[in-house]
Amino acid sequence: MTEFSDKLKQLRESKGWSKTNVAKHLGIGLSTYANWEYGISEPDIQTINQIATLYDVSNGYLMGNNNDGNEENETKSVDLEKDPVILSYGGRPVSDEDLDVIKAILERHKNDGGVHYE
Repeated sequence: MTEFSDKLKQLRESKGWSKTNVAKHLGIGLSTYANWEYGISEPDIQTINQIATLYDVSNGYLMGNNNDGNEENETKSVDLEKDPVILSYGGRPVSDEDLDVIKAILERHKNDGGVHYE
């Protein structure tokens, strides 16, 4: 088993939910979900976002990057020009079109010389 699969099982059991219940909630087959808990495979990033939202934990917690599952005190720095990243807002991935708008806004602020974010 992997750290991800261990956490997935622990979170499910802490809620008293069955594998079938979680699989239905995520809109996937039971065997797919069971394979994640057994460490045979792992979900894609969009599904990890769904799982994190379902259990009210961070993606980092699910993937083994922090201990408490709470993102509130977790500071992240990502360079949108260099780092491959999938942004999400409200548990949903930000579309490529919206990401382009965000980048354009940031680029405009970067070029005007003012301090707009730190």
